[in-house]
Amino acid sequence: MKSILLINNPSEIGAGTRGASLGFEALQIAGWKKGNPLLNSFERTDVQDNNDAMYTADVNPHAHRIKPICEVFERTGEALKKAFDSNKFPLVIGADHSVAAGTISGIKKAHSDKRLGVVWIDAHADLHTPYTTPSGNIHGMPLAIALAEDNLEERKNDPVEQTIQEWNDAKGIFSISPKIKHDDLVFFGLRDTEAEEDAIIARHGIRNFTVDEVRSRSISATVEEACDRLKECDIVYISFDVDSMDPDLVSHGTGTPVPHGFSPHEAVSMIKLLFERLPVCCFEMVEINPTLDEKGNEMAEVAFDILEQVKGFIEQTISN
Repeated sequence: MKSILLINNPSEIGAGTRGASLGFEALQIAGWKKGNPLLNSFERTDVQDNNDAMYTADVNPHAHRIKPICEVFERTGEALKKAFDSNKFPLVIGADHSVAAGTISGIKKAHSDKRLGVVWIDAHADLHTPYTTPSGNIHGMPLAIALAEDNLEERKNDPVEQTIQEWNDAKGIFSISPKIKHDDLVFFGLRDTEAEEDAIIARHGIRNFTVDEVRSRSISATVEEACDRLKECDIVYISFDVDSMDPDLVSHGTGTPVPHGFSPHEAVSMIKLLFERLPVCCFEMVEINPTLDEKGNEMAEVAFDILEQVKGFIEQTISN
């Protein structure tokens, strides 16, 4: 029978702050506090990080530490491929959201013949490129990598040749590029984007279900529309960034909190319906940063509660 493989990916050098690599341990502490050894109940693999690269010279101001991050992408992809080859459902706990480029790469490496849909639950679009980034942080670029999107139409930076080469290497991991289509991407909860990202979204008609729309139309109606948009996809991956939730309702224990997000209950209800209505092949949770949590370990405790329920959704999926 198919089972769950927990993939711990502590890579955090795609972000501008440190601490997200502690997210997995914060979840373990949350489970210990509840008396629930959930994370220890899964078979687990750990992706080797390159977090020490944070302290070495960085020659790519428009794509910080992209080479060591790409090494992590490849390791992540191999871990995903092995999971699928072993008939496992990968449950990924990532540090910063750049890890998603590796997750997507691994899904496509294992399922090169299948059309992959992506549901991105996040306050941010993560569609920047070295040509448009305001920060140079790779956790703002994973979807552009997966889409093989340069967005030269909105170019404002002039990256050096080394950056361009390493960016092209990132897009071409496992010789699959692009890995997803713009038509097969759906957002929930975006509310902190830059004009360059908005241009991509508008140019390709990518759907973003805002918090207000989800609340006014209902979770069921918006999820139904999302599923209709992804109906041609053979498999679907859900990436859940905890900053999609409202920091005033949870905490600021994430790298880039943004007001007016989803409640934890809304997030769980949304994820539940997505599992019920789509061929979900992988679930990922990212960006828990306990060093930024003004409420102790509140973000991890809320995220742990969500994972408890996601476990049930996955088990229902793999039992069918």
